[in-house]
Amino acid sequence: ACCLWSRCCGMGDFRPRTVWLGHPEKREQRYPRNVINNQKYNFFTFLPGVLFNQFKYFFNLYFLLLACSQFVNELRLGALYTYWVPLGIVLIITILREAVEEIRCYCRDKEVNSQIYSKLSIRGKILFNQRVPADMIFLRTSERNGSCFLRTDQLDGETDWKLRHPVACTQRLPTAADLLQIRSYVYAEEPNIDIHNFIGTFTREDGDPPVNESLSIENTLWASTVIASGTVVGVVIYTGKELRSVMNTSDPRHKVGLFDLEVNCLTKILFGALVVVSLVMVALQHFAGRWYLQIFRFLLLFSNIVPISLRVNLDMGKMVFSWMIRRDSKIPGTVVRASTIPEQLGRISYLLTDKTGTLTQNEMVFRRLHLGTVAYGMDSMDEVQSHVFSAYTQPSHDLPASRVPAATKVRKTISSRVHEAVKAIALVHCVTPAYEANGVTDQAEAEQHYEDTCRVYQAASPDEVSLVQWTESVGLTLVGRDQNSMQLRTPSGQILNFTILQIFPFTYVSKRMGIIVRDESTGEITFYMKGADVVMAGIVQYNDWLEEECGNMAREGLRVLVVSKKSLTEEQYQDFEARYVQAKLSVHDRSLKVATVIESLEMEMELLCLTGVEDQLQADVRPTLEILRNAGIKVWMLTGDKLETATCTAKNAHLVTRNQEIHIFNSVTTRGEAHLELNAFRRKHDCALVISGDSLEVCLKFYEYEFMELACQCPAVVCCRCAPTQKAQIVRLLQERTGKLTCAVGDGGNDVSMIQEADCGVGVEGKEGKQASLAADFSVTQFKHLGRLLMVHGRNSYKRSAGLSQFVIHRSLCISTMQAVFSSVFYFASVPLYQGFLIIGYSTIYTMFPVFSLVLDKDVKSEVAMLYPELYKDLLKVIHCLHYITLLAIEYGSIIMYGALLLFESEFVHIVAISFTSLILTELLMVALTIQTWHWLMIVAELLSLACYIASLVFLHEFIDVYFIATMSFLWKVTVITLVSCLPLYILKYLRRRFSPPNYSKLTT
Repeated sequence: ACCLWSRCCGMGDFRPRTVWLGHPEKREQRYPRNVINNQKYNFFTFLPGVLFNQFKYFFNLYFLLLACSQFVNELRLGALYTYWVPLGIVLIITILREAVEEIRCYCRDKEVNSQIYSKLSIRGKILFNQRVPADMIFLRTSERNGSCFLRTDQLDGETDWKLRHPVACTQRLPTAADLLQIRSYVYAEEPNIDIHNFIGTFTREDGDPPVNESLSIENTLWASTVIASGTVVGVVIYTGKELRSVMNTSDPRHKVGLFDLEVNCLTKILFGALVVVSLVMVALQHFAGRWYLQIFRFLLLFSNIVPISLRVNLDMGKMVFSWMIRRDSKIPGTVVRASTIPEQLGRISYLLTDKTGTLTQNEMVFRRLHLGTVAYGMDSMDEVQSHVFSAYTQPSHDLPASRVPAATKVRKTISSRVHEAVKAIALVHCVTPAYEANGVTDQAEAEQHYEDTCRVYQAASPDEVSLVQWTESVGLTLVGRDQNSMQLRTPSGQILNFTILQIFPFTYVSKRMGIIVRDESTGEITFYMKGADVVMAGIVQYNDWLEEECGNMAREGLRVLVVSKKSLTEEQYQDFEARYVQAKLSVHDRSLKVATVIESLEMEMELLCLTGVEDQLQADVRPTLEILRNAGIKVWMLTGDKLETATCTAKNAHLVTRNQEIHIFNSVTTRGEAHLELNAFRRKHDCALVISGDSLEVCLKFYEYEFMELACQCPAVVCCRCAPTQKAQIVRLLQERTGKLTCAVGDGGNDVSMIQEADCGVGVEGKEGKQASLAADFSVTQFKHLGRLLMVHGRNSYKRSAGLSQFVIHRSLCISTMQAVFSSVFYFASVPLYQGFLIIGYSTIYTMFPVFSLVLDKDVKSEVAMLYPELYKDLLKVIHCLHYITLLAIEYGSIIMYGALLLFESEFVHIVAISFTSLILTELLMVALTIQTWHWLMIVAELLSLACYIASLVFLHEFIDVYFIATMSFLWKVTVITLVSCLPLYILKYLRRRFSPPNYSKLTT
């Protein structure tokens, strides 16, 4: 039974599977549907789920019990509708709002799930630049080199492309159709969370002999990645909830705003006051007769102390705030997916943002070439172009550097130095040019003639592509490459051929890459190398400018690479090759021996140049981050990218200001290392922290409290190489340790967990898909819109919600005070002062419109809120003003009630007429005195409410003497009582503005 329930609920254990190619009837188990689901409920759980989420809080549960108590005759105080109608309205509005959001969410998911992909059939393929729909094993590719590149930034946050290889057996088949003719299957391990590893096998049974190949991560195409080259064919192994990307995300949760929790807590305090008042009333009767029933009757009589209309007003207010956000023309395309928490945007203390696609465009642009004595920026690239042109067109300068021995001290001209630098950049990389048909020229012809319009560059790193594109722009073009050779085209159209002798790829440990090439025209062998300045400083010959210029370029946010070269004789290379081959054949300590041999070449290399590449930021990222910083919001950048890349982006975006020091947390693997690093970090003050995901995991395992305490003191934190689950963990820890509100911003599938975990999740709709946007509470089209979303809409939503709730509570306390005074005067009788429609009309048609119109009030214009983000900081200070509201309500209620008792003449109905009319007029005047910026709808609301009351007097003859209210005696008494009750508020407002004006009032004046 337990297993059956688990299967029904989709909670069965994950198991390994065998997938047959072209034979679905042989599958051994059912697999989940391959769909995205961001809904909180389904058809069956919607109504129970919504009702549970409403009644699990004290506020709504209290009113449910109150309404149910009216079925007991001894406790009934009036008609049933006076309690059930307001509760029913609250529930209907809530259910409708949740239903609308669920339907919208369903439609968005349906749009994404309806994307058409070719089924794995004779013509089934995933095309270039198309997203992989499910986790697959790579079977075939159209690329000549038998491999393809993947963009994985939406899965792991890394900007580097990944090289993937198809199964060798299936790649050798003549056509894709043959995949369905062979008898073969894939064995795959059980689904798990690890996106960097995979274990499986591919078996072909009808071969002679049978073929059995091992499968690893290099044979996989995970969902949410994008095919960056060619077309591919694959077999699906995981779908739906078993996808690696889905397993790295958390289920959507029902978010409840901090403001709602505070209102719930406030309700409990008011309920406590209600119980105390009821007990006092019974105690003053000396607990006579059936006093326990009297307690319940007083509880019902003073039940207005806890206002049921508060929930309705706040929910409707949130709908208005959400509508205002959607309609704001200055943040077009912004979508509110969670209309229950717009006021949360006004109290954010920590903003956690992704890097790739959120802060940056992931488009690399070459910005600087530095030769030590001269530097070339974007505005002087034409000079570089002329130097390269002269190097290949003037016979006297024909390859000048190639004929000068390395040891000869010859002062080189600027032209020759520029040429050497450009040539080195054009050769030291792992970029491959590919040619595609463009409608005019087919692929084979384009490849043969090196057509510029058909060429695209493929590489693991976008940095390398930008460098090669730059060398093309200045005249030296990479036109061809295979495993053993490379071809460059000069400005004059001459083709230079180079033989690739060795390649030493970039690794995170070495932080450099090298290549040894032979120039076919001269036979010269040259070793080129480029890498990070921290490692290259000890490899190149001594110079006095490298460190300083690297620092200057890094401060500008550029990714700096040091390029160097070393000329080798044939004998030197043969000696190196022999030692290198011998080291690669070693069984023990192979990697160490290989590194030692390579390092024997990496000595006294000639420094050629520095290159500066910029990852272009999204529009207005710097001013937006400055606005957030001035508003008192601390920004943390969580990215899956490399440490160097993340650090450069943090500097470029001014996440780390120019005068701030950066502390790079060294890699730690043990508790002792973590302890030493934390002690070193503790001694730093006002510095930004940069830490890798592995080191972060160790610190959180052994020193969670200490690390979070230190990190929260930093002005900015950068976490690189972060897994999606780690991002969510950091958000959760910030919430637990600080108790502050967090906002997470991202654009990719790897950000979904973080977005759903944060108090406010913001998805950026980018070119890399809508997964983050669909899972977020708010969706924006650009990062810069975040400033206005928080500073204007967040601030207004919170201030308006606070003002609205204060007025609703004040309104309820006021009428409860009058009831208490009335009962006290008339011998503590549990008799209601106002009955039937009077009590319902008071909180609805008579006062609801003016009070609700406060959602349109604003203290400053939106331009001022953006110009002075410090105003946002004021909202982070929690100010409890319940005592202020309570005192005002007691004062108003007492003045109105005692005034009516003193001035009434002969009949009881006169007390009701005078006090109720004064109460309505006082509320309308209070709203008018509170409004800071008048809107035409506010005036309409005031006049409409007054008109509704006057018109309804005709129908209220059961409660009010219609003839009495038409007399001058009634009018002057009501006027006096109303003015006397409102006078204290006017005096308080005047004194506050005179002696302690708030910050916003200084700006408006």
